[in-house]
Amino acid sequence: MIWDWEFAWTVLPDLLDALIVTVEAALIGFVIAVVLGLLIALARRSDHLWLRLPVAGVAEFIRSTPLLVQLYFLYFVLPGFGFQMTAFMTGVIGLGLHYSTYTAEVYRAGLDGVPRGQWEAALSLDFSLLHTYRAIILPQAIPPMIPVLGNYLIAIFKETPLLSAITVLEMMQVAKITGSETFQYLEPLTIVGLLFLIVSLISAVGIRQLEKYLHVPHAR
Repeated sequence: MIWDWEFAWTVLPDLLDALIVTVEAALIGFVIAVVLGLLIALARRSDHLWLRLPVAGVAEFIRSTPLLVQLYFLYFVLPGFGFQMTAFMTGVIGLGLHYSTYTAEVYRAGLDGVPRGQWEAALSLDFSLLHTYRAIILPQAIPPMIPVLGNYLIAIFKETPLLSAITVLEMMQVAKITGSETFQYLEPLTIVGLLFLIVSLISAVGIRQLEKYLHVPHAR
């Protein structure tokens, strides 16, 4: 195989358009993951057994099954029950739901890391549970979580090629379509790999800067 620069420049605009779709899917999926993950973590800390056990069971089930299987289920099975969504929406919900079970564990570790004296002080001041979490616990628990949550953002971004299985036109899907139409796979797949690398490196640098801004321990 010989690299064809002219062909590479020809397919680059389509791949850059697909990059936008890829980044959007990763970012929306990450937002869903961090919000839902916090809710799962709080539910699993609840004193109510009727809430804690079902949430724990569902979270373990999702974390223990492949993301690709979950995407197929959401896209091909749920419509049979009346839940019709676009491929893109299905993809971001699948990413967010799957990774929320991992971010929930990050939240759990962060919340457990807050000194017990902080909880006791809030209790002695008769703060509500909501106020305790919002004003005292979460501001202390979240900064140390930033490096791990950042790693999950990059992981979600690198998982987006799975969305091609449900027809989302992200970078990998566009590269495969281009290759099948032209029988030239070298250039599109190489460009996709480089774009993944560049965005991942930029994300890593941004996360490191956020760590420094929040004075996260061990951030350099």
